[in-house]
Amino acid sequence: MQAEPKTSLVGEEYEVEIGPVAHGGHCIARTSEGQVLFVRHALPGERVVARVTEGEEGARFLRADAVRVLEASKDRVEPPCPFAGPGRCGGCDWQHAKPGAQRRLKGEVIAEQLQRLAGLTPEEAGWDGTVMPAEGDKVPAGQVPQWRTRVQYAVDASGHAGLRRHRSHEVEPIDRCLIAAEGVSELGVEQRDWSGMESVEAIAATGSQDRQVILTPKPGARLPIVELDRPVSVMRVGEKDGGVHRVHGRPFVRERADGRTYRVGSGGFWQVHTKAADTLVTAVMQGLLPRKGEMALDLYCGAGLFAGALADRLGEQGAVLGIESGKRAVEDARHNLADFPRVRIEQGKVESVLPRTGITEVDLVVLDPPRAGAGRKTVEHLSSLGARRIAYVACDPAALARDLAYFREGGYRVRTLRAFDLFPMTHHVECVAILEPAAKGL
Repeated sequence: MQAEPKTSLVGEEYEVEIGPVAHGGHCIARTSEGQVLFVRHALPGERVVARVTEGEEGARFLRADAVRVLEASKDRVEPPCPFAGPGRCGGCDWQHAKPGAQRRLKGEVIAEQLQRLAGLTPEEAGWDGTVMPAEGDKVPAGQVPQWRTRVQYAVDASGHAGLRRHRSHEVEPIDRCLIAAEGVSELGVEQRDWSGMESVEAIAATGSQDRQVILTPKPGARLPIVELDRPVSVMRVGEKDGGVHRVHGRPFVRERADGRTYRVGSGGFWQVHTKAADTLVTAVMQGLLPRKGEMALDLYCGAGLFAGALADRLGEQGAVLGIESGKRAVEDARHNLADFPRVRIEQGKVESVLPRTGITEVDLVVLDPPRAGAGRKTVEHLSSLGARRIAYVACDPAALARDLAYFREGGYRVRTLRAFDLFPMTHHVECVAILEPAAKGL
């Protein structure tokens, strides 16, 4: 007998009391029947009317937007961005919260994930519970720091550039993005006709005048002639191979961090906040305290940011092995670090390459894994190498907490943890955890 289809609750409205913040840019509430709501555009302690955006009867939880605020939090402000709000641009989660409140909410999420997934209190993690703003990001409530150096725009059926709505492929047309760095805004992507394009990515390098536009055309579409007010390289994503190919200009941008210049190929990873690279290098080096002549690993090394910082501090007798899966990133890292003869970069997945290196012990480890984290297998291998300190750079507190639990099983404890608000107005946060053998903490 075929089960009857469940009734959709999309569009239903509930008057609810908003509870604590949850990981993902929303807060938790419950209907009068006890069903869990994940509510966006709300703040803890508020009373709102929440309209369901996803879910059906009997579902474990529903997603909803706060469409009317009946009792507002003292932390609420009018969203500075005209494109923020229920059903609109999904890029920013906390436009309606004061900057200090945003950082407190992120701190609460980190604390909850550490406790739930790693069994750690902030004190046990060596963390004072604060999330620090990046240099230059201390702006008054109602203002937005211009921090994002890489913005990927979607293109609607009319050829207008915009940003995706939350959990949707629909495009919210915009005339500006308030969090975009000045170098991105001056490209004027929002004012051009991009008919025939699926997406347009705008990049403004930090510390150089390099600007780049990456175009992803629809099948069979011709590339537009890109004429802008300043020099800019133009790349395209291939229809068949998915690779990024040069149209004109350099196939890379030059980024500056820690006193060095790094070449980053088109589509390659680099921290998107103008101050992020320097902020994270400083935190990692202060935590590791590298010594001349030591051996270090830089895992998920990208263009070689941390490998370069380590090599510079370890001296001529020190050595660094970097591992990175992206072919173009490996080429960039080898180019960027060519002046360090005792730096080697290997291509491949960390969990596959690391066991093949034959390395049985190291002094220091830096790992900056993707959002999913490093995982048990990799953490177990790292724990066996006897490093005196490990720096874990994490963009997702849940993945960080899971991996910290694995490190604890492998005999490591968290010495310190620092959190940085490198993604203002969004729910994202960056953490740097410094680990050491547990025996040293006794």
